[in-house]
Amino acid sequence: MAKWGEGDPRWIVEERPDATNVNNWHWTEKNASCWSKDRLKELLIGLTVKDEEGSCEIKELESIDGEASANNRKSKLIFFYEWHIKGTWSGMLKKSDKKQKGKFEIPNLSEENTPAELDVTVSADKENDDSYKLKELMRIKGSDAIRGKIALYIQDLKEEFSQGIILPTKDNKVVKTKTTETTNEAKEEMNKLIINTKKTSVGVKIHTKKLVTREEFKCRASDIYRALTIKEMVQAYGGDVQIESEKGGKFSLMGGNISGEFVELVPDKKIVQKWRLQSWPAGHQSEVTIEFDEREDCTILSLTQKGVPESEFEQTMNGWKMNYWDRMRQVFGFGARLF
Repeated sequence: MAKWGEGDPRWIVEERPDATNVNNWHWTEKNASCWSKDRLKELLIGLTVKDEEGSCEIKELESIDGEASANNRKSKLIFFYEWHIKGTWSGMLKKSDKKQKGKFEIPNLSEENTPAELDVTVSADKENDDSYKLKELMRIKGSDAIRGKIALYIQDLKEEFSQGIILPTKDNKVVKTKTTETTNEAKEEMNKLIINTKKTSVGVKIHTKKLVTREEFKCRASDIYRALTIKEMVQAYGGDVQIESEKGGKFSLMGGNISGEFVELVPDKKIVQKWRLQSWPAGHQSEVTIEFDEREDCTILSLTQKGVPESEFEQTMNGWKMNYWDRMRQVFGFGARLF
C-alpha cells in the first residue's frame, strides 16, 4: 500500500477541489447544444456577401436540429456535434429596387466532415433573372462564407466552450488537454479523409490551372502589406490565425482551412507563399505571388497563383475575393470599389 503522498496522483482526492472525480479523470460530459445554437445564430444571421452586381444577407435560421457535447476522458477532450440547419436569405441587385428571397440548408454539419466538406444547398423563392443571379451569389460566395463561419463555430466549441472540463489541482494547475484535432496523427487522418472523399490518392496526377487576379485598394502599399503579414491585422478578417512573417515561416487562417509558408517577403513590394486549402489533396501546394504597385490615389495588387487544382479553381478564386479582399475592404476601409 502506498504511503501518504505517494499514491497515483489521479486518486489523491483530498488534495483536489473536485473531490470524487479527480480532475474529471473519468468520463465527463458537458452539453453544448444550447450554447451551439446561440453561437451559430450569432455567426450566421446577418452574414452578408456581395459582388459587383448586388448583395445577399442571411436573415433568419428557421431551424437548428441536432445536438453537441464536449467530453473529457483521461484529460483528452472529445467533441460530438451533429446539426441540420435551415435558414433564409434575401438580396437585391444594384440595378433594381426589388428584394429577392430564398432559402439555404446545411444537412451534414458534424465532426465527420471538415468545414470545407460541408454541403450548402441554396434555392430562390421565385424564378426570374434577378433571383437567379442572387441565388448564384449565395451558392458560390455565400456557401464559402457560411463554411468560414462554421469553422469559427468549431474552433469556439473546442477552445471556448470546453473551458472548465479539465479541473485544476490544488495548486491551480490545469492538466494540459489533448484533442484529436491537434495531433499530427489526426491531421494525417483528416488529409486521408479529404483524399478519399474526392477520390484522389497520392501518386495520381492532379490537373491544375493558373489563377491571375488584380485588385485596387484605396490605401498605401504598406497598408496592404501589413494587412497580409501582421498577425493582429490578419486576425481581424482571417478568424483563428497563426502566422510567422519571415522567410520559411508558417501561417494558417480560418482555423487551418488555409495554410502555407512564406517563401519571400519584400516589404511593401512582394510576397511569395506556398499556399493550400485544407480540402485540396494531401501534400499538394500552390505558389502564390502577390505584388504591390502604389500609385497616387490607390494601390494595385496583382496576384498570380500557380498549381491550383482544376476542380477547386472556382472555389479558390471566389475565396480570395471573399475571405481576403472583400473582408479587408470592409474591416480596414480600404475602399469599396472592386477592380
